Amino acid sequence: MGQAWSIAGQCIATMRLNMETTRLAPSPTGALHLGNARTFLVNWLLARQKGWRIILRIDDLDGPRIKQQADQAAMEDLAWLGIDWDQGPVYQSAHREIHHQAIERLVNGGWVYPCTCSRKDIELAASAPHATDGATIYPETCRPKNAQPVITAQPSALTPDWRINGGAALRFITQDQPLVVDDHFAAGQVYIPRRQLGDFVVRKNDLLPSYQLATVVDDQQMGITQVVRGDDLLDSTPRQILLYQALGWEKKIPQYYHLPLVVGTDGRRLAKRHGDTRLSSYRQSGVSAGRVLELLARWCGLRLDRPLGCAADLLEQFDLTKLPAEPMVFTESDEAWLRRGVW
Repeated sequence: MGQAWSIAGQCIATMRLNMETTRLAPSPTGALHLGNARTFLVNWLLARQKGWRIILRIDDLDGPRIKQQADQAAMEDLAWLGIDWDQGPVYQSAHREIHHQAIERLVNGGWVYPCTCSRKDIELAASAPHATDGATIYPETCRPKNAQPVITAQPSALTPDWRINGGAALRFITQDQPLVVDDHFAAGQVYIPRRQLGDFVVRKNDLLPSYQLATVVDDQQMGITQVVRGDDLLDSTPRQILLYQALGWEKKIPQYYHLPLVVGTDGRRLAKRHGDTRLSSYRQSGVSAGRVLELLARWCGLRLDRPLGCAADLLEQFDLTKLPAEPMVFTESDEAWLRRGVW
């Protein structure tokens, strides 16, 4: 009997590993607002419609900006809307050794080089080009001449010990070959990484992994096959694909869905400057979860014929093809509608 249970358990584990899997990945650097909620809702609806497993991951590597109890508050906000998950919470900070192992692998492969330039140095560099979004592209000040990834036995380029040698960041060597990014919502994109993205940081000078590196390592380790996020991260995708390839994980590159953002009337991403749009603020002032969900549903291109109680009420009606391709604008009328009947 014990052996039968063991075999059954192994079969279940194998099934779970083979399941399509997504993640909800709030960062505890602040409270969830309406824009975050819309992205998480679309992610959750797609997952529940398609039978994906959902893992809740707390992306808590941005140490100085992390706020106490923000992780718990995010979970409470999601639960209030009826957004649940199948596994977690899993914390990125618990994976630091795995991150370091991946960085070591990049070092041994000759994919990275040390960089001592400060952000100010890069911004002041007369030769620094700029990306289409205005971000400064690294001007290759510290890049070795004729830098090419070469598999080596030892990380000899970074001595005496790259793992404890603080003060220098590690940058990934990008190439001039075109890279195609397929996306299930945004149009297909073609990038020339070196020209459009530049050599990007994989380990910061405080020895912590960058967002790009940590995201790839954690998604791979957790078996993430579906990534649903805002299109402000669209340019992160070619960087992350390059890391998947360099680390030998080409077959584990997820499928991506990049969604248009919720913005203020000034066209900028929803933030404090647009007022208090925190979910906790609405919840504490008596706005119902259903009312918030009705606004989010409208932003998803849905026409409702009945009041909503929780996220599951949208499962039958949600259709990704109805999602507007343009950013959704949060207006004063939206705010007034949410608060109607509360004051």
